[in-house]
Amino acid sequence: MTATAERAATRHPFYERHRETLEGALAAIHQRGYWSAYPEMPSPSAYGESAADDGRAAFEAHRGRLLALDQPGTDGETGGERSPFGFDLDVRYPHADPDGLLPAMEAAIPAWRDAGPETRAGVCLEILARLNMRSFEIGNAVMHTTGQAFLMAFQAGGPHAQDRGLEAVAYAYREMTRHPRSAYWEKPQGKRDPLRLTKTFAIVPRGVALVIGCNTFPTWNSYPGLFASLVSGNAVLIKPHHRAVLPLAITVKVARDVLAEAGFDPNLVAVAADGEGERLASSLAKRPEIRIIDFTGSSAFGEWLEDEARQAQVYTEKSGVNSIVIDSTDDFDSMARNIAFSVALYSGQMCTAPQNLLVPRDGILAGGERMSLEAVERGIASAVEELLADPAKAVEVTGAIVNDDVLARLDQAPKLGQVVLASRAIEHPAFPEATVRTPLIVGLEATADEIFGREHFGPISFVVATDSTDHSLEIFRRTGQRRGAITAAVYSTDEAVLRAAELAAQDVGVSLSENLIGNIWVNQSAAFSDFHATGANPAANACLTDGAFVAGRFRIAESRRPAVTPG
Repeated sequence: MTATAERAATRHPFYERHRETLEGALAAIHQRGYWSAYPEMPSPSAYGESAADDGRAAFEAHRGRLLALDQPGTDGETGGERSPFGFDLDVRYPHADPDGLLPAMEAAIPAWRDAGPETRAGVCLEILARLNMRSFEIGNAVMHTTGQAFLMAFQAGGPHAQDRGLEAVAYAYREMTRHPRSAYWEKPQGKRDPLRLTKTFAIVPRGVALVIGCNTFPTWNSYPGLFASLVSGNAVLIKPHHRAVLPLAITVKVARDVLAEAGFDPNLVAVAADGEGERLASSLAKRPEIRIIDFTGSSAFGEWLEDEARQAQVYTEKSGVNSIVIDSTDDFDSMARNIAFSVALYSGQMCTAPQNLLVPRDGILAGGERMSLEAVERGIASAVEELLADPAKAVEVTGAIVNDDVLARLDQAPKLGQVVLASRAIEHPAFPEATVRTPLIVGLEATADEIFGREHFGPISFVVATDSTDHSLEIFRRTGQRRGAITAAVYSTDEAVLRAAELAAQDVGVSLSENLIGNIWVNQSAAFSDFHATGANPAANACLTDGAFVAGRFRIAESRRPAVTPG
């Protein structure tokens, strides 16, 4: 039997079921054009006439109950999530004793490792397909743990997260199949018989991976690490944020069901939910069984993981300072509307949201005419006010404030400078107990580096008055190199300025958006095309997703023996 035939004979049926999807993803990461495997709009034509009602009912059915997972090492129950829209979820989860759970996860790895990349990819794609079928349920769970408006929660928590998971599978599959599984080696020895060896190359996973989830994007930020590690042959333990357990607990339930159905030990994927103040993430991170860590969250904890979890390969996305350099524009109103939406979307509670608007003190050129700094500030503030004038429409953009820390920062921020646009409270038409705030914009001088030079997570933006566009670019470069950045943007009609901004962005190691207007915003990151973060500045040591993100999750072990004849 040839190597190709042998591989085909050992493939799991899930691989053949999803082979076309995998091939599409592999082509997409090479071509970098638009491609998506999962419909992003919650329409009946894509998900079925009853999908919305069924998903909402499934979410409600979790409330007041234990989400049973039948995991080893369970020593009790935990829970305590509260919706940012003003009510308790009252969902309970198994509480895990790592001493009982981690050995069971390690024991599940050998059979999964030996199954091969094709089978593992097929199983992972089946998990993603079933998650996609539950996108409405997960969308409601994301909405009521993060404060995102439903459409955003559905898209970012469902199909967009699933696309990112599939992207990670594609990158890992490509890396694992880059080399042959076996080879014949022959070295001539002159008049003597040649040296002949047969060699085999096996994918060796690192062990148990730990995914530490975040409060704001529990699935979008967790799926790349989850699926990159799982498809590479590792087991994956997910430690959700204690305020956003439900979306990832549902994910784990789906994964365990698929693994069992495929004939594998479901303990390859497990959840470790903790209560507030338990600090389970830090204790898990230093255990010798944990060999890979994926984390999204604060710089303080991310840096602690990088320094202290020495036994693990650590991938982090941390806080950063995102900037927009405003030099000139042919269409000020369209620019202002685009920036307004970017700062208002999900109340700025995104790692991609812009914070610093860098504007020359003597103003900008708008439509060929000089516009003062004050006029720029008024124009952007007016665009925000117009966008959020209708409360019913506004809350579908802003969502709700995710936690009290964000609210406290927002309440203190007016003291930092000259208020350009005050934040105001909006009563949510459907959830009167929700905490909704519009963006705050504060004017600062370029000398206030200690303020705008650090991240103020939430609906807080600064208009920073600079000496010139060159000065703006200098500040952008300096803050990006010191604090990091996930996104950057520039508006200019001058090609030389755009080129200078591109070079500055390369110095920082951040992706740049230029002259965005209409329905594309600096906050957005498209799977299979955009590289989310770069790993080239302090905001993140990894990129979602590229070859470096997946290649360190496994190694190649070689076996060789003498061969008499080729083959």
